[in-house]
Amino acid sequence: MYVICSDLESVYVPEIWINLAAKTGIEELKITTREDPDYNKLMRRRIKILEENNIKLKDIKEILVKENPFPGAKDFLDWLRSVARLIIVSDTFVEFASPWMNKLGNPLLFCNSLIVGEDGMIKEHIMRQDNGKKQVVAAIKSLNYKTIAFGDSYNDIEMLKEADYGILYCPPDNVKEQFQQFPVANNYDELKKIICAKLNRNNFLSSF
Repeated sequence: MYVICSDLESVYVPEIWINLAAKTGIEELKITTREDPDYNKLMRRRIKILEENNIKLKDIKEILVKENPFPGAKDFLDWLRSVARLIIVSDTFVEFASPWMNKLGNPLLFCNSLIVGEDGMIKEHIMRQDNGKKQVVAAIKSLNYKTIAFGDSYNDIEMLKEADYGILYCPPDNVKEQFQQFPVANNYDELKKIICAKLNRNNFLSSF
């Protein structure tokens, strides 16, 4: 039996920080792990920017609740869950992700959390564990499941390497060129074909 592990942002929903950059006009918030693979450094800088601009968690939630998943994302997720077990594994935070999860049909999500002060400002980010995406796949494999993983960016690469079968989904050119060992899907139809081919080859296409 296969378990599929996928990223969240840039796969089913827009990058949260790019959305915040657009809504707040703060250009530096556009930087993501597509450009900077050091996620902890990136988050410390983001929190500092939020503090400098007096942007509270409630302000971020008000922006995110108005946004929608990508067209076709929920249908694709529904299909995935009909052919395999699915876990969305993300470096985002549960405080940000709730509006997205409701609109996607509440799939299982493993992610991180934030420390928020009494003033409503984000004080610190708490990673569930180091290299959490890879560790989720490793834990599933330890239970004798086969794994397929897909994502778009640097912070997904260790997860893809750990999986029995890794796929890049809509990656930027720098990631695609650096990690040519992974097949690339540029839309949900292409991703579905790659997954179907893998499941067919191992007689796992039927619903569980």
